[in-house]
Amino acid sequence: MMPIFGFVIANAANAEEPRVKISETAREIHAKSIVIDGHNDLPWKIRTKSNSEFKILDIAKTQPKLHTDLPRLKAGGVGAQFWSVWVPVSLGYKGTALLTTIEQIELVKKMVTVYPDQLEMAKTVADIRRIYGEGKIASLIGVEGGHCIENSISNLNHLFDLGARYMTVTHNDSLDWADSATDTSKSNGLSPFGKEVILRMNRLGMMVDISHVSAKTMHDVLDTSQAPVIFSHSSARAVANSPRNVPDDVLKRIPEHDGVVMVNYFSAFVVPKAAEVYQAGLDYKRDLQKEHDSAKVNQLYNRWKSEHPMPAGDIADVLDHIDHLTKVAGWRHVGIGSDYDGVGMVPIGLDDVSTYPRITQGLLDRGYTEEQIQGILGENLLRVMEKVEQTAQSLGYQVDHPSSP
Repeated sequence: MMPIFGFVIANAANAEEPRVKISETAREIHAKSIVIDGHNDLPWKIRTKSNSEFKILDIAKTQPKLHTDLPRLKAGGVGAQFWSVWVPVSLGYKGTALLTTIEQIELVKKMVTVYPDQLEMAKTVADIRRIYGEGKIASLIGVEGGHCIENSISNLNHLFDLGARYMTVTHNDSLDWADSATDTSKSNGLSPFGKEVILRMNRLGMMVDISHVSAKTMHDVLDTSQAPVIFSHSSARAVANSPRNVPDDVLKRIPEHDGVVMVNYFSAFVVPKAAEVYQAGLDYKRDLQKEHDSAKVNQLYNRWKSEHPMPAGDIADVLDHIDHLTKVAGWRHVGIGSDYDGVGMVPIGLDDVSTYPRITQGLLDRGYTEEQIQGILGENLLRVMEKVEQTAQSLGYQVDHPSSP
């Protein structure tokens, strides 16, 4: 998810780091678990803050203004990371979304070549396990938003050939062929072309990501897809009432499709009060846009945000979402998709990519078994990805080879 910045944290002066003491048992479980994060927006930060130059923004060194760098990834025990190659939806209207997405894919590949001792590109589950076994971080590409294919199946094929292994069906705006959770409907879910996109992704072996889409689109994708689907960075709507979260009627369908919901860390999506404030702010901004130019809208909206601070919450809020997802869908259908470096506020205690062991400790404290913890940290996503690969193979495709016409 990109970009959401500039929120005021409620009671920031009184905010304290949760005292999460990592036990030896938690350390042992974490050390032998493959930790996979489904969504990290670092590539866009690299593009905008350093003109895509790692000499300017060297992630081999600690970067305190970012959520992500290599030392903290190592401290967090990350074994695989899906790097989001997000580009603004506005570029879709200008006809430059595909080109910019390709530039972002090349940036991820450049990052891997600059830091080859710590990162390696992966396209398959076998790649991930091999790279993890060699002590490096398997790096995968996730396309965030169907606007990037510019209404072309050929462009979808091309992104797959370049290494993309999931595509989020929409971002914040509804497309001609799929409705977003945060925009008005254009096609009442998926259009016929939208269903064609989903089926082509199945044949390619590209995971279908239904974070960001409307509830109707979620159901339409589940009705259409021949392979398991993912939510790369979404949480539970019953816990925090945000349209970006997954409603229970959808969660109940996830086991039959063997999908996985990867919990987002953005405070506005996981903290109940923050979700209320954030949504009220968006509604206010929409009303302003009906009467004022962009400069006046920004001025008034920024003033509103300063007067309505959002609570950041803490790690317990994220664990509450995991608990609910486990209760409704089952622990085999839960994962982690932090949205680091794509959001402006995360819960206290989950401040950056070094903090994944705290999730392990929190789950242990809440009575999760080692098998369940390992599933949530990464094995569940690997199972889903492997089934997506198998579906493609059953349809005559090999996910580690270029796509066919």
